[in-house]
Amino acid sequence: LCASVLLSTLASAKAEGDLGIFTDQGDVGTVSKPGTGAFDPAQGAYSVGASGANMWFKEDAMHFVWKKVSGDISIAADIQFVGENTQPHRKACLVIRQNLEPGSAYVDVARHGDGLTSLQFREAPGGVTKEIQSNVAAPRRVRLDKIGDTVYLSVSRAGEEPSPSGASFKLRFSDPFYVGLAVSAHDDKAFETAVFS
Repeated sequence: LCASVLLSTLASAKAEGDLGIFTDQGDVGTVSKPGTGAFDPAQGAYSVGASGANMWFKEDAMHFVWKKVSGDISIAADIQFVGENTQPHRKACLVIRQNLEPGSAYVDVARHGDGLTSLQFREAPGGVTKEIQSNVAAPRRVRLDKIGDTVYLSVSRAGEEPSPSGASFKLRFSDPFYVGLAVSAHDDKAFETAVFS
């Protein structure tokens, strides 16, 4: 894989402030509680917390930790939620977004609280989010590869390296765009945290 920006080995990334390889963070959409994001260089892990009603249909309500990039990229992480919760639709995501406005075109891999893992995408600003579900529930590691105008999803089970899931979507992003980590609680009164490593 030729990539102008390689983000897939988060654990070996040099810490750049408290956000590691990322440059900024903020809430996207309407959230009742300000989100949080931090990098632990000793663990090579990012902790992202958020409220927010959802990341689905036309709604964006999440906390996003990002870096502005151009060209082909790859981003991968193990994702674990912190604590138990009966909310099956809380989401922790690796995200590629055109911009930071609610309703932006985007592609992500969303790990849900119940283990459902999907390639989600919004083709046009203000459009409806659609998904392609992975046949691997609660994968150990997920990866997005943006090559040209196509984003590919790879997943892995425990003890395996990520391999192509067969899920992909073609979406043209104008340079520069944003890549990063996002969490949405799927309940704006709640606050959920996930660790990306």
